[in-house]
Amino acid sequence: MDKVYISQLHVETIIGVYDFEKESKQSLYFDIEMLTDISAAAQSDDISLAVDYAKVSERVIAHTISKPVELLETLVEQLAAIILAEFNVVQVSICVSNPAAVPAAKTVGVEITRKKK
Repeated sequence: MDKVYISQLHVETIIGVYDFEKESKQSLYFDIEMLTDISAAAQSDDISLAVDYAKVSERVIAHTISKPVELLETLVEQLAAIILAEFNVVQVSICVSNPAAVPAAKTVGVEITRKKK
């Protein structure tokens, strides 16, 4: 299986449990790895047969901004389900980092891996 990835996709959004977190946008950084077979796209040089990482990025950004949630856990589960449903991948791993969440830490976050059923 081949891997298509997006590294450090930056999104400014409202996220958090506490009231003060909901008052201003925070920076989230996404690392996304998608397993797929790239051979058809590689042989044909046809983007329609590839996992278009620009479209995946646009979808992640749009969902993250338009559907505010409180937990990173909720957000990554939603995004994994979207990517598996809308793109030709058999598995997705998403790591999201929130550098502003804990002042004493460089960053905190959540990482999951989900497979197509």
